[in-house]
Amino acid sequence: MSAALLDRLLSGRLANPDGAGMLQVPVRSVVIARGLAAAACDLIAPLGLGGRLAAVMDPDTRAVMGEAVADALRRDYRVEVICFGDSPHPDMEAVSFVREHARGADGIVAVGSGSLNDIAKHAAYLNDIPYAVFGTAPSMNGYASSSAAITEDGLKKSLASAAPRGIFLDLEVMAAAPARLIAAGVGDSLCRATAQTDWLMSHLLLGTKYRQAPFMLTADDEEELLGRIGSIAARDVKAVELLARMLVMSGFGMTICGGSYPASQGEHLIAHYIDMLGRNLPRAFHGEHVAVATMTMAALQDRILERESLTLSPSAETERDFIAHFGEDLGRSCWRAWLPKRIDAAAADALNRKLAADWPLMRARLRTVGRSQAALGQAYAAAGAPLVNGQIGVPDDFYREAVANARRIRDRFTFLDLAAAAGQ
Repeated sequence: MSAALLDRLLSGRLANPDGAGMLQVPVRSVVIARGLAAAACDLIAPLGLGGRLAAVMDPDTRAVMGEAVADALRRDYRVEVICFGDSPHPDMEAVSFVREHARGADGIVAVGSGSLNDIAKHAAYLNDIPYAVFGTAPSMNGYASSSAAITEDGLKKSLASAAPRGIFLDLEVMAAAPARLIAAGVGDSLCRATAQTDWLMSHLLLGTKYRQAPFMLTADDEEELLGRIGSIAARDVKAVELLARMLVMSGFGMTICGGSYPASQGEHLIAHYIDMLGRNLPRAFHGEHVAVATMTMAALQDRILERESLTLSPSAETERDFIAHFGEDLGRSCWRAWLPKRIDAAAADALNRKLAADWPLMRARLRTVGRSQAALGQAYAAAGAPLVNGQIGVPDDFYREAVANARRIRDRFTFLDLAAAAGQ
């Protein structure tokens, strides 16, 4: 069913469930199939990337697909390979490296997945040139989004970026990706449950914008993937195809909503905190952090939704508290990001009146969109994804710090904020 949804979405024939008209996305082509490197010229030709292409890769992605893509493209294009010396970190330094080396390019072709894709799409955006991506792992949901998770001035941000004109996911390459990368993709896809619960709660309580469209795009594939979750670790191609399409559709959901709201809430705040402030931790993938944080958020959501009433207290936090925790520059930056959702005495009174009247109905509706911690834990375990912080080398003390303070790094109001205000 979702393959048909994807075709209708790309052709502008998928009705918008949130209003009139059809859903629109800027991506022209999505191909999830085998043998795509050899077909690179035919895949890129309709996209209008220009005659001079910068092919961005790292040593690992160059070996599995990048060199083959660059060689195939040289038939019809002038190709400059931009290869990082090691796996790059998604920060402005890496973005500047790509921008500088792609100065003469008409378009960028990224060959890679998470960090590399984010770096390439933001560099393309800043250089005002189009880009396309050949994915090398079903590890994250950022392929189709028009934002990139980039660290700038020490703070992990979701920055406006170029949406790809084409997304090409080779199933043989995807299925052969390291098992941890595939499990990371499961982590970044099934967090839909906690992210949607957070976003809907913010809508019901605070009136923030909310849409059904992104969840319509992934619903069928999520159910089918859960039915096949035991075969994902064995690299079953059908299961990998489901995961890949679900990740693409999740990215489209973010693009349709103009931000990462439907796929990045409390669980991603925890993951971003670990990425920003973790020091000397073993290397772990973004989706692994997300899987562990999703388990935490699901437990927190379960616990709060069991409560028959909630009373919120005003925040007593000050800018000095943020500076004391994060340091001068990052503390001020986090304070500015967090301040719009700060609950003062007047806001607490208004929210408590709303909760007194509406909490039973809110609880019932929120329970229709989430999944319990137990259900998510079974799925993650079957896929080989981590469940607790010790499995990804994050010490208990630092993980507790991350969970307690992640709400301070962004203005999204999640169950982390609700729990803090409710004294949970």
